Amino acid sequence: MSIFLEGLFNGISIGSVLLISALGLAIVFGLMGVINLAHGELMMLGAYTTFVVQNIFKGFGEPWFDFYILAAIPFAFLVAGLAGLALEKSVIRYLYGRPLETLLATWGVSLILQQLVRSISSSLSISIAIFCLLWFTPLFFLSRRSNWQQIKSWAIAIILPISLGVATLTGILINNTENKSLTRPWFSARNVDVTAPSWLRGGFAFENFQLPYARLFIIGLTIICVIATYWFLNKSTWGLRIRAVTQNREMSSCLGIPTGKVDALTFALGSGLAGIAGCAISFLGSVGPNTGQNYIVDAFMVVVVGGVGNLFGTIISALAIGIINYIIIVGSSSLAFSLSASNSGDLGFINLVDFFNFFATTSMAKVLVFALIIAFLQIKPAGIFPQKGRGVEL
Repeated sequence: MSIFLEGLFNGISIGSVLLISALGLAIVFGLMGVINLAHGELMMLGAYTTFVVQNIFKGFGEPWFDFYILAAIPFAFLVAGLAGLALEKSVIRYLYGRPLETLLATWGVSLILQQLVRSISSSLSISIAIFCLLWFTPLFFLSRRSNWQQIKSWAIAIILPISLGVATLTGILINNTENKSLTRPWFSARNVDVTAPSWLRGGFAFENFQLPYARLFIIGLTIICVIATYWFLNKSTWGLRIRAVTQNREMSSCLGIPTGKVDALTFALGSGLAGIAGCAISFLGSVGPNTGQNYIVDAFMVVVVGGVGNLFGTIISALAIGIINYIIIVGSSSLAFSLSASNSGDLGFINLVDFFNFFATTSMAKVLVFALIIAFLQIKPAGIFPQKGRGVEL
């Protein structure tokens, strides 16, 4: 029984990590139909936000440091949500209904965000702030004019080069100063470590194994995020509008629902959940520019297997994939250990042991899970819970 409970817990913990990383994608890809390859980089932003908040709380002393996670979670949600909102308004909004262009655009954005984290410094952040100030402020006031549509192209043609020129010149002047602290990268390409609070270190002894507090925290955070997402989508006014636009955009627009605001809110919500996922996975290993790439494929697999746009299906598929992944690793290693214990020296016997050891690794377990998913999708191409309603036809 203890072995069964340990396997069940490890499978659920793996599934909870997959679920919290796929929850935001289930909204963006499932409800909006947008293939966002930058979702992993939004998780990365949440992880780096956790790292920054941790360093700020270190300056307050030991008693306050243990509570930094309570501030890191909302800040990670806010930073990733604002980044997603900016992505939707600047790129995604012009590519709805064009999945190939959206895929390529978001892939480019993911590369930009990775390089931005490697290169971001005080001088670069000042240049970006100046560009945003000179670009968005005039557009904000000019868009209020009655003849905005007539002067829009001329305004962009004039404001854009001026904003880029001033921001670039400012960056060059700062880089030529003797103060090298302004040009030193904040994070660079190296990985950084997030230290868990003292109450998340260690584990809880149960039977003959230990339940890590960090894993229990991720499971609890995942449950809270799922409940909050379900309540928002099914009980709130904006959640009703999101589901209405998902089912029939034209009719929703005719009924007075601001579809543009709904799209922006939905994308910001999914991106914010990605930030919370980044905050959670920062306790599982070091954080680097490529952190999000380790989870993006698994997140898409969870959403596709569960059924596009179905929150309950996403939960079931994440837990199922996590448990199967753990069973493959433990089962292969157990078989290899049993065979090696009764090794007769036969060459074929040794090759069989090596075969099971080969599939006992995490990477090969993912390959087998991926193969099982492909086989499953041949039987049910729309996932466990297929999408129903008018949204299927659109």
